[in-house]
Amino acid sequence: MTELLFPLGGRRAWAVWATAVLTYLVTVLHRGSMSVAGLQAAERFDISASALASFTVVQLTVYAAMQVPVGVLLDRYGSKRLLITASGLLFVAQSAFSLVDSYPAALAARAVLGVGDALVFISVLRVVMSWFPALRQPVMSQATGMLGGLGAIMSTVPMAAAFHAFGWTTTFASASVLSLLAGLLVLFLIKDTPYDEPLRRAKQPLHEVKKNLRRAWQEPGTRLGLWTHFTTSFSGSTFGLLWGYPFLVQGQGLAPTTAAAMLIIPVLAGLCYGPLVGRYAAKFPFYRSWIVLAVIAGSVVMWTVVLLWPGRAPLPVLLALIVVQAAGGPGSMLGLDYARTFNPTTRFGAANGMVNTGGFIATLICIGMVGVLLDASSGGAPQAIDDFKFALAFQYVLWAIGTRQILKYRRKARGNLARYNPEAYQALLANEIVPLKG
Repeated sequence: MTELLFPLGGRRAWAVWATAVLTYLVTVLHRGSMSVAGLQAAERFDISASALASFTVVQLTVYAAMQVPVGVLLDRYGSKRLLITASGLLFVAQSAFSLVDSYPAALAARAVLGVGDALVFISVLRVVMSWFPALRQPVMSQATGMLGGLGAIMSTVPMAAAFHAFGWTTTFASASVLSLLAGLLVLFLIKDTPYDEPLRRAKQPLHEVKKNLRRAWQEPGTRLGLWTHFTTSFSGSTFGLLWGYPFLVQGQGLAPTTAAAMLIIPVLAGLCYGPLVGRYAAKFPFYRSWIVLAVIAGSVVMWTVVLLWPGRAPLPVLLALIVVQAAGGPGSMLGLDYARTFNPTTRFGAANGMVNTGGFIATLICIGMVGVLLDASSGGAPQAIDDFKFALAFQYVLWAIGTRQILKYRRKARGNLARYNPEAYQALLANEIVPLKG
């Protein structure tokens, strides 16, 4: 019989979690490192807007494609091994990106970065699930997303200042070293489980792996989580990862330093939204979808105001857009909360991997289409405000598709739970969570 060596939520749990979150923070820094480097990259590689977008599209495509395989690997090997592997890949990818001067080689480096990135987030979530009591997990998951978001701050003003002071190669090479240091901390400080036995999972035959994946996908709650993640997060990610900075500088006429500083605001706003969303989700899990729909509605309303504003929007309106849109990050975490609610622990890795593809698929579609539409609208000339408005209106397509699917799978997830797990459904109606059995 296994023995609990360290109490759930105790001091050792906090140390393990802090190390995992630091690794995630560094990963987010790498993920967003193109946010203020887009204009420099276009000049360095002599590429168009759609080609510039391909850096992030390739990175996110690889990330999304890796999520289900990573979920399977996580269920078998645990968080520690995956986080160490991720740190090594991120170090290699960002080091290479700092040195290459050809477009194909740069794309390859971003692809490797996408692989490393894909290993991190759900591994950190597994740390939360392993080391903290169930009732604290929604709040801890939100805290993970919030603190990891500090990496986005590091990828804006500090990165912009570093580019100006030290140049492309030194800036990206220095950033790569952070992953090496994070990997060493993981090696010495993280333990997969607080129990006396190390994580040991028997090798599953291929047909068992396929069966587990099929069951996770067939669960309507998993698809509800996927479409929640898809619809809430893509707008803010598109803005923060690539097109926000050019939109503010070239489209809205803001100074580069002002635009870079404004990209910090979503992270700061997320620090306020996260605890509120986490507490609400823990207290009223049956009504989580209302938060999701409110987050989507807020982004739709604010983008409508900005896109319909004659000419350039005033700075207060742009600030309001960024603050409201920032709720998408905490809102997307509810998609992963759905995966936890509607799947047994044996399928957490697979279900989380599926859900986590949603927002990144939507983001890569949006980033790529905005680049294509910008080129089509500008005809090769420098982009103006009307070009950005035309291109960014593509977001409404994804909002419409995603919202329809959320409403569809919310109904199906509740019905499926009531039919096959009436005890869990009654608990959910009473705003309690009963872990499901495989």
